[in-house]
Amino acid sequence: MASHDALKLKINEIFHSLQGESSRAGFPTVFIRFSLCNLRCGYCDTPYAYEDGDFMSIDEIVSKVGEFGCKRVEITGGEPMFQDGVIELAERFIADGYQVMMETNGTFELSGLPDELIKIVDIKCPDSGAADTFVEANLAYIRKSDEIKFVISSVNDFEWAVEKTAEKGLLSLCTVNISPAIGEVDAEEAAQWILDSGLDFRLNLQMHKYLDIP
Repeated sequence: MASHDALKLKINEIFHSLQGESSRAGFPTVFIRFSLCNLRCGYCDTPYAYEDGDFMSIDEIVSKVGEFGCKRVEITGGEPMFQDGVIELAERFIADGYQVMMETNGTFELSGLPDELIKIVDIKCPDSGAADTFVEANLAYIRKSDEIKFVISSVNDFEWAVEKTAEKGLLSLCTVNISPAIGEVDAEEAAQWILDSGLDFRLNLQMHKYLDIP
């Protein structure tokens, strides 16, 4: 394995904002957006991260993040697991006393990630164009502190999420988020679907879209 100094990760941007999603929404967070992704979901709101970015060492990333004076970090993308070195980066931040979260599309095995890392794992619905890409073995690595996310683009996606949740017992594992795709599903509609389902889903709105912040 390459040394930490030798590792170079392609990073699209590093910025300080409020966490916009998950049950940690609203908290100040430093985001490390990885470049590159193995999927092309129809609702993707960060296509600029498919290719654009600069190569940075772990030391350079840690130094940049430290400038913001915030001890909460989210590793996102693109798709972080698409590049070698994300595990070493997470371990470095954890060792330095950060709370570390990572958003991942669920298509890579998560077995090697540190226990302290909070994982927000997508299960892609049919309308995403990437259904059946989720690595179901990853359910063995989901902890109570982690979260699962379904981004829904239609009522059919929601019904599919209900079926998948029941089939895999997802609500017994962790928080399960229902995220209406902006411009595809009205938030109030999604809220009513959750209520009508009788299931303990969490409505996951993208706070940063409503506040017009990064």
